[in-house]
Amino acid sequence: MENISQEQVSGPPSPPPYPVIIKSTDLFTQRTSSQSFVSKATRDSWDRMFDEAHGADVLIHTDDNGLVYAHSNVIGMASDVIKGMMKQDKRRSHRKSISILGVPHDAVRVFIRFLYSSCYDKQDMEDFAIHLLVLSHVYVVPHLKRVCESEFENSLLNKENVIDVFQLALLCDAPRLGLLCHRMILKNFEEVSTSQGWLAMKESHPGLQKELLRSVAYELNCVKQRNRKQKEIQTYTQLYDAMEAFVHICRDGCREIGPTKIETPHVSCGFQACNGLEQLLKHLAVCKLRSIPGGCSRCKRMWQLLELHSRICVDSEQCKVPLCNNFKERMKTQSRKDEKRWKLLVKNVLSTKRIGGSPFFLQAFDVTL
Repeated sequence: MENISQEQVSGPPSPPPYPVIIKSTDLFTQRTSSQSFVSKATRDSWDRMFDEAHGADVLIHTDDNGLVYAHSNVIGMASDVIKGMMKQDKRRSHRKSISILGVPHDAVRVFIRFLYSSCYDKQDMEDFAIHLLVLSHVYVVPHLKRVCESEFENSLLNKENVIDVFQLALLCDAPRLGLLCHRMILKNFEEVSTSQGWLAMKESHPGLQKELLRSVAYELNCVKQRNRKQKEIQTYTQLYDAMEAFVHICRDGCREIGPTKIETPHVSCGFQACNGLEQLLKHLAVCKLRSIPGGCSRCKRMWQLLELHSRICVDSEQCKVPLCNNFKERMKTQSRKDEKRWKLLVKNVLSTKRIGGSPFFLQAFDVTL
């Protein structure tokens, strides 16, 4: 009872520490790294067992008449494909014999060593990553495939080898790596299209080249559409800012225009469009070409802004902006085509700013086509 009461007085116990986050590559440690689930002594023992080939009972033939000695129990447990190959060897010799051809001898040696200790030298991975990816797929060693994919993603993938790696990713069922390669190809197409890998793919896999060209064209079209959409949004935003500045100038006054004039031009009023609108209003007041058909372009722009304001204004009777009510009356005589065009513009302007509850503008959902 005394112990319980002391614990209650001392408060709740401190929470346990957060679990250590281990990267996927830590499971398959580089030989130069100290992080691993297996002790260094154990890994060194497995490597020494491979290097010294003591008791090796498998002879692996490689290109250029190369030989690699291994232990059937070790490599058979690491790869079911290799186990099946050893079972197919019907000779009565005390050593089984298999062949791993089509890749450099040193790449096969690095591959077999990985089956022993799940470790690799950094330089070996840089030299033989492509070959190791192929071997890991052919002989079904998924943990080595994940290592190769991670190495390419983090450091080894570049503009020179991206085409080769992309083709291997498709052949070796590595979708994430294929996606990364595809993104790099689209992003750096001008440089990639002049690489040796691209020229080789053009000769050996013309269908894949056509698909990539189609993807590039689609991506360029998407970029153009995004840029066009951004320009439209910027235009609609500027128009809305101009409408706000209109109300500000005509209702409150700013600098030299409106009921309250401020004679200090350097003072900022908070409306970015205010200065430009003041210049247009001054010009409209003195321009001699405004009433001539096909006359002043600046005056035409001002009339359009005034009409746009009238279409989004809530109460033209109380509005201080010039000609607001006149434009409201003019709407009744416009053609159906012009009316539809103006309503679409108003809807886009209001929707861009997502107006809701504005004291002097319509809400976006009030505009119907």
